Amino acid sequence: MKLPPLNPLRVFESVSHTLSFTQAARELHVTTGAVSRQIRVLEEFLGMRLFERASGEVRLTPAGREYRDDLRGAFERISQATTKALERNRDKPLHVWCQMTFAMRWLLPRMAEFHARHPDRDAVFTTSLKQLDNLSDADVAICIGHGDWPGVVAHRLVDIELLPVCSPALLAGPVPLREPADLARHTLLQSAARPDYWGRWLAAQGVEGVDPAHGLTFENVTLAYQAALQGMGVAMGQYALVADDLAAGRLVAPFAGRLVLDSAFYLVYPERLRNDAQVCDFRDWVMAQARVA
Repeated sequence: MKLPPLNPLRVFESVSHTLSFTQAARELHVTTGAVSRQIRVLEEFLGMRLFERASGEVRLTPAGREYRDDLRGAFERISQATTKALERNRDKPLHVWCQMTFAMRWLLPRMAEFHARHPDRDAVFTTSLKQLDNLSDADVAICIGHGDWPGVVAHRLVDIELLPVCSPALLAGPVPLREPADLARHTLLQSAARPDYWGRWLAAQGVEGVDPAHGLTFENVTLAYQAALQGMGVAMGQYALVADDLAAGRLVAPFAGRLVLDSAFYLVYPERLRNDAQVCDFRDWVMAQARVA
């Protein structure tokens, strides 16, 4: 297949219908000099002159006119195909996969703002307690990892910052909870999905005498947080997921010590969708939300 340089071809199309280097430059948002250079590149590639410049006027040469007429149908087909592709993409809902706790406690409370900004954009949400195996059934996903998934674009979204949380009533109760060692006298609320979080936090704080496996174990972090809200014990919170409860006073952090993990929540999508309009809109919005959170 013999194809000319595509950028000069685009410039030629503009000049051939405006018959003005200046107007073409304005249409393409470049300088007049840049238009001249691109036309010269195309003429050298074809080995013929496409335009005659005389007395401030630009005219197509006979060869240039024939080339323009031959290309006209091709340009129209490219335009029609592009319009069709954009319309097809616009009609397709965006499929978002997200881990359940992050969806419930971080993403969904913010989605009203995204919907207000894109009221005609349909989206399908899927959640799971398990890690996503692949992106074959999703356009974009939010999951925990280190950003090293093969074949995907990954953006670090939210750090995982661990801190114990409990209800204000529990903190004010008869059993002291003033320092981490006091946790030995309280019920630790565990998540089966994140069984190592308590142990990692206690080790980072240098706490001894507290069994990290002791307490009540729930299927997921969401249930552990709900148990903490009910005053059943102390849960190991992820700051981004409990920030709203802390700000509203529904939960409190009894200790200052926090632990930032090397893993984080990442926004990921297939490399093939890097320039997809729907994915880009969602990516830009969710990254902006993370910056202001």
